[in-house]
Amino acid sequence: MRSDAIKKGIARAPHRALLYSTGVSKKNIDKPFIGIASSFTDIVPGHTGMRDLERQIEKGIQSAGGQAFIFGTPAVCDGLAMGHKGMRYSLPSRDLIADCVETMAEAHQLDGLVLLSNCDKITPAMLIAAVRLNIPAIIVTAGPMLAGECNCEKTSFIKSTFEAIGKYRNNEITDEQLHELEENACPTAGSCQGLYTANTMACLTEVLGMSLPECATAPAVSSLKKRIAFDSGYRAVELVKEQLLPLDIITKDSLRNAILCDYALGGSTNSFLHLLAIAHAGGIDLKLSDFEDLTSKIKQIVKLDPTALPNMVDFHNAGGIKGLLRVLAENVEDFTDTTGVTGINIKEIVKNTAYKPELIHNPSNPITTQPGLGVLYGNIAQEGCVIKISGVDESCYYFEGSAKVFDSEEASMQALENDEIKEGDVIVIRYEGPKGSPGMREMLAPTSLLVGKGLGTKAALITDGRFSGGTRGICVGHICPEAASGGNIALIENGDKVVIDIPNRKINLLVSDEVLEERRKKLKPFELKVKTGYLAKYARCVQDASHGAII
Repeated sequence: MRSDAIKKGIARAPHRALLYSTGVSKKNIDKPFIGIASSFTDIVPGHTGMRDLERQIEKGIQSAGGQAFIFGTPAVCDGLAMGHKGMRYSLPSRDLIADCVETMAEAHQLDGLVLLSNCDKITPAMLIAAVRLNIPAIIVTAGPMLAGECNCEKTSFIKSTFEAIGKYRNNEITDEQLHELEENACPTAGSCQGLYTANTMACLTEVLGMSLPECATAPAVSSLKKRIAFDSGYRAVELVKEQLLPLDIITKDSLRNAILCDYALGGSTNSFLHLLAIAHAGGIDLKLSDFEDLTSKIKQIVKLDPTALPNMVDFHNAGGIKGLLRVLAENVEDFTDTTGVTGINIKEIVKNTAYKPELIHNPSNPITTQPGLGVLYGNIAQEGCVIKISGVDESCYYFEGSAKVFDSEEASMQALENDEIKEGDVIVIRYEGPKGSPGMREMLAPTSLLVGKGLGTKAALITDGRFSGGTRGICVGHICPEAASGGNIALIENGDKVVIDIPNRKINLLVSDEVLEERRKKLKPFELKVKTGYLAKYARCVQDASHGAII
């Protein structure tokens, strides 16, 4: 075992003394050492229930004949970080967390890991750490929260808070109604109720095979989630004995399956960043072009909050990821029968799974004519950009409008709040990319305000920043090259015509190359906005979004 490096032989007497001082019994010193990387914190709703799950995982490890050790990692709540400088730390925290897990596992030569996660950047960070270390590992995502209820109507985080602000500013609801909604939007612990980034990544983790069946959708407050946590701890010890490794599970085939499921679900555009980064960490050849290659293989067959009423618990009760995998395995030729932490292949796991066809459609009867996500190219984004097609009304699949340009999220918000954005406008928010922000902030506040003001189908927004999984409307993100790297988004001027053509996967600025070249000559070199600390280091080292914003 790896842990023999800190516990075997005469020369390791000092090491054993330190282990005994922690309370490790002589009876357990020879057992597999399993780390529980816990992202518990009592400020993140998706993570506040993790103390119970830590106990269940620990019980599972001990029951299977292992010795458990809990250690912590950072966790950022994107909702709390939204709309101010705190959001600059969200995406960079992904690499920080992966580094923390790697450091603890290598410094103490742990034999295996249970990675307890839930929210947006934490789950992909855990996956990056798992493939980077390539020691037996299993992920437990803590699960979605239950829906709220207000005045006999179902509530959810995005619709009942961010979008409600737009309704309030439009005088559609009162101050009292707004506060009533915010009090009832998030009634329990868990990740936010819809198919936002946290739940998208939980779903893709299950598809990849790195978590047990039903883990992605089992509600955070359910006894099922506790049982899954126990079973994951137990299974972690077995994985060590079997030496089933993350890179046996996360392969080009399982990543392609994840992309197909992402398209079928219409999940968060952040998944592009994270799947690319996970592949890079594992030395797997995955590019943005691979996403585009699969775009014709599947259309959207599941539609969840924020673009429909059903939430993650509804999806769970309709068959969840197991139901979706059964549908894809039986109907999609490009879907591959892979094996995950269970050691059992997908088709065997899902062959008897019941599901509701009214929520999980057959691919022959898709919900839309497009996949849930798409990659666009053009003279604004020569290296690509992404759009959540599932959040766009079909009447807006082709949109042409006039640019209104802002060099920060705050400037765009001021214009929205002052009713300066009108029908036919294309809001351009730039210098918010990985390097320019730095940290590639999410633009949930402006996109939600746009929808709340009734402009979701009448105006568009494009950015080199990124979006929350809760974003809907004509919103294009991850534009590459970003403005800070001299991308053409930096050359757009007010009044320029912009065309977004989803069916043909195009995004173009209707300005000649000659005019753009003249503008480029006047473009001032970009200076880093942050000169010290973690973000300064991040900005100097980060690559663009088309490569997963990797370090």
